Amino acid sequence: MPYRLKYDEAAEAAHEAMPTAASEALTLALAEACDDPLAATDPYGVDDGIMRMLVTRHAFAVLLIGHHHKTITVLKITHLD
Repeated sequence: MPYRLKYDEAAEAAHEAMPTAASEALTLALAEACDDPLAATDPYGVDDGIMRMLVTRHAFAVLLIGHHHKTITVLKITHLD
């Protein structure tokens, strides 16, 4: 069963404000993370399997993985361009 995606309000606003191509690439990467969060992301700091980062060509996202409830919360998105 895939993980369910949740957004912090500020992260959601940042994603919506991104240019279309950058937003679509991030959306696809987040979809991959919902299928396999550890394989599709990199550790953020200490590799605890909970705080992760997702990097695309145009964006950087900080994620909180909730393995028990199968959720991925997008805490922060930074547009790199």
